[in-house]
Amino acid sequence: MTIADQPRPITATNLDDAKAAGIRHGFFTRDGGVSEGIYRGLNVGLGSHDVPDHIHENRRRVSAWFDLEPQSLATAHQIHSPDVVVVDGDYDGSRPQADAQVTSTPGIILGVLTADCGPILFADPQNRVVGAAHAGWKGALGGVLENTIDAMIALGARRDTIRATLGPSISAANYEVGPEFVERFLAQDPDFAAFFAPSTKPGHAMFDLPGLTLMRLTRAGITADCLGLCTYAAPETFYSYRRTTHAGEPDYGRQISAIVITEN
Repeated sequence: MTIADQPRPITATNLDDAKAAGIRHGFFTRDGGVSEGIYRGLNVGLGSHDVPDHIHENRRRVSAWFDLEPQSLATAHQIHSPDVVVVDGDYDGSRPQADAQVTSTPGIILGVLTADCGPILFADPQNRVVGAAHAGWKGALGGVLENTIDAMIALGARRDTIRATLGPSISAANYEVGPEFVERFLAQDPDFAAFFAPSTKPGHAMFDLPGLTLMRLTRAGITADCLGLCTYAAPETFYSYRRTTHAGEPDYGRQISAIVITEN
């Protein structure tokens, strides 16, 4: 594999200094994978209809970027829930139904798969606890972010030393929703009106999922940042469920965002 064939993940400024504590992370793009056609690139979605050997090779390349073996890559069977699982030294490669994972065990790569929903990576460098969450609108509304923070604290993290970054996700400019969607949010909290703007389509609105995500993270008492990258608007770089739907394509790939505590 040449350098050109290798994954080239994006890193976040507010997580980069965690390297000193032995924490590495990356928001991976489509670059550096073997999948072809509509899945072109680094598709790691086991739930897609891509060639299985291509998916497993892509996952191997992600693990190799962290200098670890594929069996170290822990991903969940994501179901748009608020559920969080703890991954420890007994990890056996299973994929529990959940939308976030946390660990204080070195050598386990926590990965979250997305194709418009928000991937959030969490790190507490002082206490060496990390987390990864998948937050679409259901997860963000249902509390997956707050639950991830609580699960990290249960492993020894502290709220004031946890920081998080929201990776590539769909932007408000490309996320149109119907009136019943807006009503669901406002019924929970009228302040959520701030995350909806008028659409050109009557009765519809443009939804700011990244804005909601960042608000909930900071309201939970942690330091949070956002890469500000839209999956829908960058077809050569990211997979997007909504873009695929609008294009009438039969399926779509998933990119991965991942974080690990190294052994030293």
